[in-house]
Amino acid sequence: MKIDHLGIATNSIAAGLSFWRDALGLELRETEEVPEQKVRVAMLPLGESRVELLEPLDETSPLTAYLKRGIKIYHECFLCPSIAQAIEQLEAGGARLV
Repeated sequence: MKIDHLGIATNSIAAGLSFWRDALGLELRETEEVPEQKVRVAMLPLGESRVELLEPLDETSPLTAYLKRGIKIYHECFLCPSIAQAIEQLEAGGARLV
């Protein structure tokens, strides 16, 4: 198993880039809007993985409420050989799946 990407919730991709790109030196590969999830996403490769900065498109985005608790990891995405087995293992371990 390995990390595919980490999703970081931020109020502003531009502000997030001041750390991830400017301070850490990660390259901004692309930015896209995901209207069905009401977010804008900036992708920054990091070795075999990537950091995704997530910005709400508007006040109705689920990310907006999440950000009231601060800027932090929103989700982790792992690559694994069997999603069914991974879900079973996570549930057995008490993980909250959404």
